[in-house]
Amino acid sequence: MQSRPVIIDTDPGQDDAFAILLALASPALEVLGLTTVAGNMGLAQTTDNARRIVELAGHADIPVCAGADRPLMRQPRPVPEIHGDTGIDGWDWEEARRGPEAESAVDFLVRTLRAHPTPVTLIVLGPQTNIALALSVAPDIKRNIERIVFMGGGFFEGGNMTPAAEYNILVDPEAARIVLKSGLPITAVPLDCTHATASPVHWSHQLAAHDGEVMQACAGMMEFFEIYGNKKYGTASRPLHDAVAVAALLWPELFEGKLCPVDVECAGELTTGMTVVDWLRQTGRTDNCLWLNGCTDSAEVYRRMEAALATLAA
Repeated sequence: MQSRPVIIDTDPGQDDAFAILLALASPALEVLGLTTVAGNMGLAQTTDNARRIVELAGHADIPVCAGADRPLMRQPRPVPEIHGDTGIDGWDWEEARRGPEAESAVDFLVRTLRAHPTPVTLIVLGPQTNIALALSVAPDIKRNIERIVFMGGGFFEGGNMTPAAEYNILVDPEAARIVLKSGLPITAVPLDCTHATASPVHWSHQLAAHDGEVMQACAGMMEFFEIYGNKKYGTASRPLHDAVAVAALLWPELFEGKLCPVDVECAGELTTGMTVVDWLRQTGRTDNCLWLNGCTDSAEVYRRMEAALATLAA
């Protein structure tokens, strides 16, 4: 089976790290490169994190290109209280052996999408600033984008940063609106879906039972993620939000949702960053997004994820 070419836009983040590692471990995906954006941490840190992740996975040849250091119209909003001082706390990471490419994320996106012989899927795991900029400066790239899969938003589950808004959308709602209005095929993996795809209780212990640096790093990051998230939300286990987005691309049979109209509130007094989902199609607007709102077998998702990640240690 031919691999699906993908570009991962990311702001690592422990759950981004799992998503990147899962993509690199999956023969079904060909990762053409990573583009980074300010989000969970500042741009310099997210870019350094991305380099460390690809090098840990044994894929140091994959280009990492730094992108937007702030949202289109707003101030950056890093969250070290969630992800730790580095963004990928929980493992004693080695220094990256090389830096990012000289080419910017937007230039890399435009060049790669124009030149690639087959359509490319964009996996967007943070604020959508880079994608919005690329679409704005080079709208012709749309013809070679197969689909955009983004982790972000929440409707039935509300938000995780405000009552209405999920983090990735709240940071740059204007960028998310540009992407949603692009006319491209889009799959959203929101909190509605990720909350239905919680990891097994104490999954970090299962990961720690494996040999190899990759799995030990995953175990440490997962333990950090579990401690913070379970304390905040009063839960016994946490979903790896961004990794669920990659899982939904790899194993769509394990997820459910519906194509419907989706927009973003950019100027609400209480609802800025809210993803407004016309689930019942009451507005008469055109369907523009496959909105995933469920998982049929979360245990199977993490079983497959663990098996895939373990191959990176082989």
